[in-house]
Amino acid sequence: MRETDCPLLVLAGAGSGKTRVITHKIAWLIGECGIAARHIVAVTFTNKAAREMRERVGQLLSGDAGKGLIVSTFHNLGMRILRREAPRLDYKPNFSIFDAQDSLHLIDELMRKNPVGFDNDALRNRISDWKNELLLPAQALKQARDEFEQVAALLYAEYQRSLKAYNAFDFDDLILQPVLALQQHEESRAHWQGRIRHLLMDEYQDTNTAQYELVRLLVGKTTPFTAVGDDDQSIYAWRGANPENLRRLQEDFPRLKVIKLEQNYRSAGCILKCANTLIAKNPHVFEKQLWSTLGYGAPLRILACRDAEHEAERVVSEILHHQFTHSARHGDYAILYRGNHQSRAFEKVLREHSISYHLSGGTSFFEYREVKDLIAYLRLLVNDADDRAFLRVVNTPRRELGAATLEKLGQFASQRDMSLLEACFADELREALNTRALTRLREFAEWIVELADEAERGEAMPVVHRLIRDTNYNDWLFDSAKDPNEGERRLQNVNELVAWLERMGEKSETEMTLADRVNRIALLDRLDRDDEGNENCVRLMTLHAAKGLEFPHVFMVGMEENLLPHRSAIEADDFDEERRLAYVGITRAQKTLTLTYAVKRRRAGEWESREPSRFLYELPEDDVEWDKPGARRSPEEQKQRGQAHLAQLRGMLS
Repeated sequence: MRETDCPLLVLAGAGSGKTRVITHKIAWLIGECGIAARHIVAVTFTNKAAREMRERVGQLLSGDAGKGLIVSTFHNLGMRILRREAPRLDYKPNFSIFDAQDSLHLIDELMRKNPVGFDNDALRNRISDWKNELLLPAQALKQARDEFEQVAALLYAEYQRSLKAYNAFDFDDLILQPVLALQQHEESRAHWQGRIRHLLMDEYQDTNTAQYELVRLLVGKTTPFTAVGDDDQSIYAWRGANPENLRRLQEDFPRLKVIKLEQNYRSAGCILKCANTLIAKNPHVFEKQLWSTLGYGAPLRILACRDAEHEAERVVSEILHHQFTHSARHGDYAILYRGNHQSRAFEKVLREHSISYHLSGGTSFFEYREVKDLIAYLRLLVNDADDRAFLRVVNTPRRELGAATLEKLGQFASQRDMSLLEACFADELREALNTRALTRLREFAEWIVELADEAERGEAMPVVHRLIRDTNYNDWLFDSAKDPNEGERRLQNVNELVAWLERMGEKSETEMTLADRVNRIALLDRLDRDDEGNENCVRLMTLHAAKGLEFPHVFMVGMEENLLPHRSAIEADDFDEERRLAYVGITRAQKTLTLTYAVKRRRAGEWESREPSRFLYELPEDDVEWDKPGARRSPEEQKQRGQAHLAQLRGMLS
């Protein structure tokens, strides 16, 4: 891709090699155009994708040519900008980042003071939507359409004041606040536009309003950029993604060049024909047609099942039969569904047949209690205003500080507009607490300040090791565990976190402070660890989670009205995004694709009749084979299936 001096939009269809486009473009800019790597920025949506992109670029460049290159998620880029611009927004540079749990906890606290009867999760989501739309509290209140939005807008204002008091940003702020800094401060805008000589963006169809504006401010009127996307794979409207941002590029950048990548290197021709036919029912920002040189392949199969249990049994039976006849591995198969609740029946049958599987979207490593405890300690060391972190660790391990003591401390700090840690040193606190409680609080606070000073003066890891040692944290893990096995597992998690923090510093081109490491953790997404060690497992995941992945053999299950398309789409009479979701699922398959539906399912404990998804009838008739209930198999196929099950049974017994 040699267009280097103009805005470029690459419409990259599924399986057309969009990551290759970006990585080779970066290598070309550095190797052939002489642009220093430190002046190039590439952004994508997950840390996993950013890591893979960085590794591929490294393979294309020699020596230190790639030193200083920024390949990151949008949120990581926002954090990088805020490290420099936070003081312009009246924040201190040592800010904390609140994850979703922290944000909801803060909203719970605020609503306890003034309960109004609305769901706190819904209020938080509305605030998030406003931030993604670049609406500030006053604007949100002005545009509020009903009582719920009025309450949410007033809460939004209080929520932002509280975040400011904690010197913290939430995830949405990592885009919103850099936009505000660049909009309001010409020097900031000039710095970043001068810093970036070429900006590259992956999955551009998934950008929301705030992300689009951040890009526009970073490139200005003169910086060339490369945006890669596919409007047919835009499946995140529920979190603000807007495929119309592809069209906006043409309006905002009249010099924009558009290039289409329509050759698919992943899937057989029959799969692509079905995908093209289905997505043609949608309106399009840009027209394109996927094609392949990999041959026609097998027709798609559509299996009818009695219910969810029969569906799971049929799918696992198909996997066993296919493995036996084609000598395939567990890792060659994926089972994709619309909602996480659909996985249970498949897990049960896979376990019964001793087939190893991996369920994407399980508990994240960073959600384990012991991991969150240590991260909270580190957050408090780098930001003494982080009251959420203070409350998590002040009694972990136990320091005999009761709820009444902490409540009095909280009231004292709130009345004087202090952080909890700062309040521990106030002379007047002795009037609110007894001598024993005050002594214990001050011992804790003085120890935290001592560790924080040590972290600021020297390297990060000695402080981490001292923290664990001073608290006797490892011993406490075993003392508080239900049994030795749980204690051992929790200790392994602690050791893994410490090792991971060490590796982070070793891999960095520059010195990483403790604050750098803590903020990097806050931005990690679940998918970062989701694929590790699961190469030879049947994969179970939602269609949303499968985006960007590919598998030789795919089963798309639950292809029914009210599942795919979802009930909400039917009620709204809007099927475009649901059709794009089905398209994403179809284009994950390389060699074979099987679609299943159930004639009935349980919903809220009651049996409910189901109809096949309308999307099944939108597929080309000549390229699908319907297998109705009760259809007889040939004697040869019956024999093969019997042999497959016998082979599986022998494997289980051995």
